[in-house]
Amino acid sequence: MKKTLTVIIGFVHDFASGCWAATVFAVAFLDARESAPETAALLGELERSFFWIGIASIVAVFATGAGRTFTYVDQHYGPEAERQRRRLLIIKHVVLVVVFGAGTAWQYAMAFG
Repeated sequence: MKKTLTVIIGFVHDFASGCWAATVFAVAFLDARESAPETAALLGELERSFFWIGIASIVAVFATGAGRTFTYVDQHYGPEAERQRRRLLIIKHVVLVVVFGAGTAWQYAMAFG
């Protein structure tokens, strides 16, 4: 059961990350086409919808990321490799928090600005 849960959590985590990235591209795509007055209101609503879907995706990423913390506890490759893996994971997550923050701020500026 634990292995199945590990796979499901990992899948949802990766899928939600991809969904967030797709919402950033969708908002940028719609924002670039918002100049026509007859479609501006509709496209603006779509942008805001994609923004909130992006927020929901981030919540899913964080929730499943927390779940991954509890499912990846075995030192499968030994203590030295595990220390290196954890160090690299910290670096990766710092970079990703910056990317998520900047992307979400950009989305917000386009959708609500």
